[in-house]
Amino acid sequence: ATLHPQCRQGHENACVTSNGHNTRWMETVRRERLQTVQINVGRLCNLACAHCHVDAGPHRKADVMSAAVLARTAEWLRAHPPRTLDLTGGAPELAPCFRELVLLGRSLGAEVIDRCNLAVLFEPGQEDLVSFLAENRVHVVASMPCYLRENVDAQRGSGAYDKSIRGLKALNAAGYGDARDSRNNELPLHLVYNPSGPSLPPNQHELEAVYRERFAADHGIRFTGLYCLANVPLARFRRSLEQQGELDSYMKTLQDAYNPSTLDGLMCRTTLSVDYDGSVHDCDFHLASGLPAGCFSGTTYLWDVHPEQLVGGKIAVRTYCAACTSGCGSSCGGAVADW
Repeated sequence: ATLHPQCRQGHENACVTSNGHNTRWMETVRRERLQTVQINVGRLCNLACAHCHVDAGPHRKADVMSAAVLARTAEWLRAHPPRTLDLTGGAPELAPCFRELVLLGRSLGAEVIDRCNLAVLFEPGQEDLVSFLAENRVHVVASMPCYLRENVDAQRGSGAYDKSIRGLKALNAAGYGDARDSRNNELPLHLVYNPSGPSLPPNQHELEAVYRERFAADHGIRFTGLYCLANVPLARFRRSLEQQGELDSYMKTLQDAYNPSTLDGLMCRTTLSVDYDGSVHDCDFHLASGLPAGCFSGTTYLWDVHPEQLVGGKIAVRTYCAACTSGCGSSCGGAVADW
């Protein structure tokens, strides 16, 4: 394995954990043709989850995409329509630009993804959100870190589980995730699992079967599929690991489980992450760290990028990238390899 050049040139701290573990697992990764534009429309959220890598929360009302950035972003999207427009946050639905971006993406023929925390469906002003998503055939990817109330509430706050169940039932009623409905291919509903602590996710296919059984039996809920994501040691989750003295052991767990088979499926190869200020990054985790896209020399904005510039470009690598390359791998679409 070869280290990314940035790890050799002035970024040595990116090549070791705090206790000096060697990161020989890091290999040079290069971009392929752009397929997905993922936009973090802001950090405003109705929740403050323990694992959140962008420190989103109700207090971050000012940290959302401005009208000026929205206008330039929309202009770029019209010029370079992506296959997929992936909207995330925070709670992306709370950003003023959310619905305009949904409508724009659909008008361009893109699949539009809403990364939804489910509880947001019951926020004031969001009473028509489910119908809006269904009418525009938005792919809902919903955070549901467990099928047990105590685990969900511990990670996302008291009452989050009950709101999530209500949200899933509302989406089912609108036709989402219903295999018996011919619209299912147009109204996919994926759930997202992430561990509650410093461990790798279990096998995605096996856990999906358990989710299906429990949600059907306990609540009569249907869904299209399950994505298993690893927790990236950033922001709140990293601080929690540090406070508990578990950061080094978690990093070692990730590095010891390095799986080179994950490299071909890494989302950063075909995805460009755009922050609410328009700056571009290799992924939402580098975005959270303020790390510019690796194929540019510094901070670069979407409207200064042509998709062809990205092809073959280097992707920046940091120690927390181990979360995406360990075990079955982890991406915004779940596991990427066998383990």
